[in-house]
Amino acid sequence: MIETWQEMVLEDPAFYIGWGGLLIGTIFGYIVTVTNFCTMGSINDIMAFGDYRRFRSWLLGGATAIAGVAILGSMGVADFTTSQFLTPQFNWLGNIAGGLIFGIGMIYAGGCLSKNLVRTGGGDLRSLVVMIIAGLFGFMTIGGIIGPLRVALFGPSTINLSDSGIETQGLGDILAGITGMDGETAATVALAVVLIGMFGYIFMSKEFLKSPKHLIAGFGLGLCVVAGWLLTALAQDDFADVPVALISLSYVRPSGDVLDYLMRFTAYGAPGFGVVTLIGALLGGFIGAITRGQFHLATFANPADAVRNMLGAALMGIGGVLSLGCTIGQGMTGLSTLAAGSFITLAFIVIGGIIGVKIMEWDMMRG
Repeated sequence: MIETWQEMVLEDPAFYIGWGGLLIGTIFGYIVTVTNFCTMGSINDIMAFGDYRRFRSWLLGGATAIAGVAILGSMGVADFTTSQFLTPQFNWLGNIAGGLIFGIGMIYAGGCLSKNLVRTGGGDLRSLVVMIIAGLFGFMTIGGIIGPLRVALFGPSTINLSDSGIETQGLGDILAGITGMDGETAATVALAVVLIGMFGYIFMSKEFLKSPKHLIAGFGLGLCVVAGWLLTALAQDDFADVPVALISLSYVRPSGDVLDYLMRFTAYGAPGFGVVTLIGALLGGFIGAITRGQFHLATFANPADAVRNMLGAALMGIGGVLSLGCTIGQGMTGLSTLAAGSFITLAFIVIGGIIGVKIMEWDMMRG
């Protein structure tokens, strides 16, 4: 069946990436809207009310994606070691610093990029500004004016794991390198430990199990990530003029890619996976807002609100590039590959979010 699907997709990969990616992004955006999924909100819920349900929903998305990628890998759909997350170049400091910066930024911007994206679809002009600024600063950090500083600060700390005989930064390969296990056994052990630990923690909460919207958000968004992996895997052709990268949902670089595509449309062919999934999430947010009667135009409350949101957007753009992803790009997509850097990034996004909340509370008390 997989071979049949791949033959079909390879007949016109641009068509399937374009429309398939748009559909995946639309479903993603709709689920985020109707379930009120929000990674920043999950941290606020914990700190303000001791409510872990949205946090567990976030983890459920990651765990679902991990299980899905394991199934795809066992079916031979793709070699996930070729993804950007599993490179042996282990930029641990970038994961830490990027996660912290992104976490603080999403608090200042009132939500991570995926949340701001669906809010834009619902008519929030503040979120539109956040997306534009995050995209600009992301590109500035990749190869623009901030790029040389990024390389100078974080290049020296990058560890080449292959020098130690470790092929990738996947937890299985690292475990094999440390213990001497064979790679397949180590990968199975790592997968089992992570899934048992994550699902065990997630489902130990009776309150969470009784909340359909949080269950739907976790399973639904995780499956969107798996669908993205499957689609780009089916479209892979090493002999294509422009090969399709093996990737799934992420919203940092695509925020800049969309701006670039809009400005240089005539120089490009069909839009890539990142562009169409971002536009899809925007559309999903719009559909969700319209069907729920929640579409309305909104703007900044005052100049201080504008400055705070724009600062948060800049931090998310910078932090997302340093850590190779956002709350979705690393917290679900990267995590699904069992990359060590993704787990580090997720942890420090949460820590950064907590720091951001504390800073905001201190600033409000001072004012």
